[in-house]
Amino acid sequence: MITFWIPESVVPVDDNLFLELCRNNPDNRIERTQKGEIKIMSPTGGETGKWNFKVYYHFQTWNKSRKIGIFFDSSTAFRLSNSAIRSPDLAFLRLDRWNSLSQAEKETFPPICPDFVLEIRSKSDSLKDAQSKMQEWIENGCKLAWLFDLENFVYYTYRPEKELEVKSGKDVVLYGEDVLNGFEFSMAEFLEEE
Repeated sequence: MITFWIPESVVPVDDNLFLELCRNNPDNRIERTQKGEIKIMSPTGGETGKWNFKVYYHFQTWNKSRKIGIFFDSSTAFRLSNSAIRSPDLAFLRLDRWNSLSQAEKETFPPICPDFVLEIRSKSDSLKDAQSKMQEWIENGCKLAWLFDLENFVYYTYRPEKELEVKSGKDVVLYGEDVLNGFEFSMAEFLEEE
């Protein structure tokens, strides 16, 4: 994945221009930072795309019988309270919070922070940048955030007002806690499904 940064001082981008930029470049993943910088990312490679699809499948299968919320893929961007517009690899929002949005808000960049986000670090992603983005999710209201570094088999769990939890190995199990109550993510099962 190739990433380009455009500082706000070069091209100031308001919400309408940002939406137009995204609509005119549907093959790219585009985010706006809190500082107004534009981050343009190329489509993912095959490995990352494979992992993303497997992750979506696990979460959607779990949610199908529970119907407690809605999952979103990486093509969905959320407007955060710090003015950033970010797009995680996977996001979850409780139904009551989703239903509190107007139809217009649902059709653009929902002005709400997901309850849960998951990011899968690709080889080209800086770990420091990925960790900073995870912290930003938590600071804007996310209740639980996971960062997967599948190249090194390291998994980071972020929660509000709690220490960062780091686990490593291929036999790790992560839990949805009170955000995704009853959800268990077995890395051993996930990794063996090639």
